[in-house]
Amino acid sequence: MEKQKTKKFNLKVASSPENLGTIREFINDISLTAGFDSETAGQIELAVDEACTNVIKHAHNYEYNKSIELHVLLDTQKITIKITDRGLGFDVDKVVKPDLQKYIHEARKGGLGIHLMRSLMDEVQFEFNPGVKNQVTLIKYFKSSN
Repeated sequence: MEKQKTKKFNLKVASSPENLGTIREFINDISLTAGFDSETAGQIELAVDEACTNVIKHAHNYEYNKSIELHVLLDTQKITIKITDRGLGFDVDKVVKPDLQKYIHEARKGGLGIHLMRSLMDEVQFEFNPGVKNQVTLIKYFKSSN
């Protein structure tokens, strides 16, 4: 049996809101080419956009001289996206699951990024070493055709 190869894609951009479109296009193109349907590709794109927006706002505090690195691994079972920065970290266990009814009632904006990532992706992992390397890993499995 032939060993399946993992495809790798990398993107490094300045940590700026202006680069979010480039990131979204990069992720959407890979997701569609890999075989995800357009709805799932859009979900992956949104999860990555939320993670990168969090890096820009919170880890880098809009310091555009810093960078965001995306490493995408694609195999026959899943897409794995690792988003890496060298900014500030946070304690993910202190992020409370939002009360969506209250959130809508109060017409709040922002603060749903981690909730969205966890809702849209199959796996979400966080590793923090502030100032050295922080990494968010997002995984989406292909639906089995059984």
